[in-house]
Amino acid sequence: MRLGVDLGGSKIEIVALAADGREMQRRRVATPRGDYHATVAAIASLVEQVEHELGQRGSVGIGIPGTESAATGRIKNANSTWLIGQPLRRDLQTLLLREVRIANDANCFALSEAADGAAAGADVVFGVILGTGVGGGIVVHNKALTGANGIAGEWGHNAMPRGAGIALCPLRGMNDHPPAPLPEEGGDHTSSLREPDCYCGRRGCIETYLSGPGLAADHLRATGTPLTAEQIARAAAAGDSDCEATLQRYEVRLARALAQVINVLDPDVIVLGGGLSNLDRLYVSVPQQWAAHIFSDSVLTRLLKHRHGDSSGVRGAAALWP
Repeated sequence: MRLGVDLGGSKIEIVALAADGREMQRRRVATPRGDYHATVAAIASLVEQVEHELGQRGSVGIGIPGTESAATGRIKNANSTWLIGQPLRRDLQTLLLREVRIANDANCFALSEAADGAAAGADVVFGVILGTGVGGGIVVHNKALTGANGIAGEWGHNAMPRGAGIALCPLRGMNDHPPAPLPEEGGDHTSSLREPDCYCGRRGCIETYLSGPGLAADHLRATGTPLTAEQIARAAAAGDSDCEATLQRYEVRLARALAQVINVLDPDVIVLGGGLSNLDRLYVSVPQQWAAHIFSDSVLTRLLKHRHGDSSGVRGAAALWP
C-alpha cells in the first residue's frame, strides 16, 4: 500500500492506493496554519488513522508547498512559511518510524497528470498550481525534474514579465501592468503604488499576481472592494464589469508568464491545477493571448485542465514510491 499526502496551505489530504493504483481510502483535514508542530502531528495522525482502518502499513510520500534543502535537510521556499527552516522529513520519520519521501507539491501534481491524467502520453509537461501560491513542476518522459538546487519549475518567483506586445484591458483601456509605472515609462518605483511584496522578500513575483490571494489583492487595488478570488469569478460571470476587468488583467498576466515558460522549456502540454484552474475561460483566452510573447511562428503547446483535480497532488505524492 502506498500513502500519498498533499500538504496544502488550507488543507492536508491523504490517499491510500493499492498496488494496482486503486484508491482504498481518502481523508482531509484543515491545515493548522502557522503551527509547525501541529502540522507534523496532523500528518502523522492521518497516516496512523488510515493504516489502522485498513489494517496494513504503507509507504509515505508527501507533497509540500516548498522543497527540502540539499544542504541542510530543512524546508525552504515554502509559501506556508511556518515550514521554512524546519526538518520536516526528519520529524515525520521519527514519528512514523519509517523512511518518508518529500517532494514539491507542483512536481507531484505534474507527475500525476503526466502519468495518467490530462497530459498522458506527452513527452514534456509543465504542471502549474494556481492556488494559495503559484507553483510549477516539470516532467520529462514521465520523470519529474528537481534540478541541482531543488527548484526546477519554480516560475512563481520570477518577476512578472513585461515588454513589447503588452495587451490593453478591453474594458478599461488600461495598460495591464503592476500598479507602479514602469521605469521605461518614466515611472517612479519609490511611489506608494509599487509592485506587491512577496513573502520571499522580493516584489512583483508572478505569485503575487496569479495566486488566489494575488487576484484578490489586484481587485482590491483597482476597485477598493475586498472580494475573494471565488467571489470575483462569480460576480464576473454574473456581469459585474469591475470583476470582469480584474479577470481580464489576470488572463493577460497568465498568458505572458506562461509564454516565458514556453520560450525556455517548450513543453508539449501545460496542465493547470489549483483553485483558479477551474476557471474554464482560461483555456480559451490565455492561448489566444500568449502567441504575442512566444518566439515561434506557431504555438503547438496545449493548455489543459487537470483530469484528477484535487486528487493529483496526493496521487503524485504516493507515486514517489514505485
